[in-house]
Amino acid sequence: MSAIYLGLMSGTSMDGIDAALVDFSQSSRPQLLDYISVPYSQQLLDELHQLNLPVNNELERALIAGRKVGRAFAAAANQLLQQNKLTSDLVVAIGSHGQTIRHQPGGDNGFSLQIGCAHTIACESKIDVVADFRNTDIALGGQGAPLVPAFHQAVFADQKLNRAVVNIGGIANISYLPANNPDGVQGFDTGPGNTLMDAWCLLHTGQPYDKDGKLAAQGKCNQLLLQALMQHPYLAKIAPKSTGRDEFHLDWLQQLLVSYAAISVADVQATLLQFTAHSIAADLVRLDVDEVYICGGGAYNSSLMAALQQQMQTKLVTTTADLGINPDAVEAMAFAWLAFAYDNNLTGNVPAVTGASGNAILGAKYKAPR
Repeated sequence: MSAIYLGLMSGTSMDGIDAALVDFSQSSRPQLLDYISVPYSQQLLDELHQLNLPVNNELERALIAGRKVGRAFAAAANQLLQQNKLTSDLVVAIGSHGQTIRHQPGGDNGFSLQIGCAHTIACESKIDVVADFRNTDIALGGQGAPLVPAFHQAVFADQKLNRAVVNIGGIANISYLPANNPDGVQGFDTGPGNTLMDAWCLLHTGQPYDKDGKLAAQGKCNQLLLQALMQHPYLAKIAPKSTGRDEFHLDWLQQLLVSYAAISVADVQATLLQFTAHSIAADLVRLDVDEVYICGGGAYNSSLMAALQQQMQTKLVTTTADLGINPDAVEAMAFAWLAFAYDNNLTGNVPAVTGASGNAILGAKYKAPR
């Protein structure tokens, strides 16, 4: 019987749909069979960016965009299957994160909204889909995020060394994996990953991201602006905590920049890079970490990796490639794992991480037509 699952993920950076094909037949560790990243069309990307802030008629626009995202996710899944000469009947299920457009988990009526119609994915891929992973945890009083620490523990934990896995997508999050102590796992969003850098770069260069940190390398960090950025109230919150574009966005940055009229574009980019590095390192140094492994798009920004290494001094800072997993594939693998966990009645959340009142099997299943 097949034990192959497919994970689909698009993070807050919206730089593409990550699709991972994962084999769970070996109980010791899931095996990544293949991975692809497929960009959104420019038209759909523009629609999604608009939906991250309040817009007119946003309910209808979100539902229409959700169908489009569903089709794009299904196309990515089908492309990955074709690339590996696999038919849909060999995949047990797809774990689909969807595309986050709102994440407001606090209060009595907290919620997290990921669009990407699971019915559409199931119909167009002919594979059962497990989706909507966050809201059960939120209903239990949790943040609904981060959801990957349980997967990171299963795949990356070490018997002797305390490790941290840091995903740097649009938002950055940490999974702290103490040696030989699964009950001690911690995880939370640290704050911005690439989202502010990407937005600033797109605004001033027309490029969707600062490739290898080249624009930032042309500038110099403005210490006064960095101090102002580090005063964002989210950074002072105690975990469990999670955040998103709702809090860290271009409008917020531009309001701050009113007091820094003379600062150059490159200096702002250099400062934003240091903001990401400082906010991540500020949380890492509070933990007893021996090694730091980076995944997500930030793993390919050599300027950011150097800044993190400088902040962490003698601690090892490298990427999950050194542990045998492509940094781009980690998050998509995690959602394949969450679909596997759903099917096998395994806990998908870590209450100590999310703040939920108890363990939960996460997600809901959408059956493919037979």
